[in-house]
Amino acid sequence: MIVPEYIREVSARATRIFSEQDIEQALDSMAYQISSRWSESNPIFLCVLIGGIIPLGNLLPRLDFPLEVNYIHVTRYTGKSFGDEIIWKTTPSVSLKDRTVIVVDDILDGGLTLAAIIDYCKEQGAKDVFTTVLVDKKKARAKDGVQEADVHGLIVDDQFVFGYGLDYKEYLRNAPGIYVAAPEDE
Repeated sequence: MIVPEYIREVSARATRIFSEQDIEQALDSMAYQISSRWSESNPIFLCVLIGGIIPLGNLLPRLDFPLEVNYIHVTRYTGKSFGDEIIWKTTPSVSLKDRTVIVVDDILDGGLTLAAIIDYCKEQGAKDVFTTVLVDKKKARAKDGVQEADVHGLIVDDQFVFGYGLDYKEYLRNAPGIYVAAPEDE
C-alpha cells in the first residue's frame, strides 16, 4: 500500500516532542511503578487496541513477574482526529472475575473510553481495575471521563499527538518518537 501524500506532508510538518530515548525512559519508570504495585497480584494486562499495542509490547519485557495478557477493542475515533460515541469491537476472551486488571492504553485524553472500559471490567467481576497510559494529555478531561491514570509515562499539553502507538487518522502509529501535529493538521 502506498501511503497517501497528505500523510507524508503531515509527518513532515510535525514536531517531535519526545524521542525514542525519552519514551524508553518513561517505559522504564512505568515498569518500575507497575512492578512495585502489582507484581504479587497475578494481574491481567488488558491492551486497548489499537493504540495500546506498542506501549504494552514494550512494557512486557520490563515486567519480571507472572502475568496474563488479553485485549479489548473499544474506540471513539474511527479514523478521525476527534472522538464520537464509544464503539465496542471486541471484549476480552478470559474471565476477569476476581482478578486485578491493568488496562494499558496509548493516551488518556478525555477519559471517556477508559471510563467505559473500567465500568465493563467491574461489571465482569474484576477485583481491582487500574489504568496505565504512555501519554497523559492533562488538559483534555471530559466531566465523566477518567481524571487520572494510575500510571503514566509522559505528559503533553492539549495538542494532537501521534507516534509510538498514537495514530493520525489510522497512520503514523509507527513514528519513531511522539510528535505534535502542526496546527493546520489538527
